[in-house]
Amino acid sequence: MGAVKTKRMPRAVREQQMLDAAVRIFGQRGYMAASMDEIAELAGVSKPLVYLYLNSKEDLFTACIRREAAALTEAVRAGVRPGLPADRQLWDGLRAFFAHTAEHPDGWSVLHLQARTHGEPFAAEAAAMRAEIVAFVTRLVAVAAREAHRDPDLPEHEVAGLAEALVGAAESLAAWANATPGTTARQAAATLMNFAWAGLGNLMRGQMWTPPAEPA
Repeated sequence: MGAVKTKRMPRAVREQQMLDAAVRIFGQRGYMAASMDEIAELAGVSKPLVYLYLNSKEDLFTACIRREAAALTEAVRAGVRPGLPADRQLWDGLRAFFAHTAEHPDGWSVLHLQARTHGEPFAAEAAAMRAEIVAFVTRLVAVAAREAHRDPDLPEHEVAGLAEALVGAAESLAAWANATPGTTARQAAATLMNFAWAGLGNLMRGQMWTPPAEPA
């Protein structure tokens, strides 16, 4: 079998081609089953060139995680316009999140499934991306809630917990939506808004549900 012939092109462009191919293979076949031969063939380059650019399968997978994480966080940030009402900001952010995960199902598989299940270094990369999104949602909810009922002392743990729950629900719903034919990003975002906004809307108005008293 002869070596793959490649056209000369800038290293950055060639590297993105390799990452595109790797995300597709890792996302569809899983990290363990993916082979560097498959990735090189899909990218249209030789396997030695993949190793030359990206060192090893582990380094290639890490590069994929970082690229896909950066793209997702940027999509969510870009989707939210400051100055709009809190529900509109959340709606826009969720639509951006679900649109991106629907348009990049292999990238979402790499982040949500593969990175979390194949060792601490990979899981840490995915966790860093998730922490950035949670922090972004926390700030959005905190500012809106405090302004809504003028309570500068709204407990941080209340807001942080809501943000964690919301992001966790979005992650699960994105996986479900990508596996359910016909489900659009708009439908997924609306489902989560209907599930979450009743509680968040009450928080904005300072109306928090409290658990019943423990029996004496």
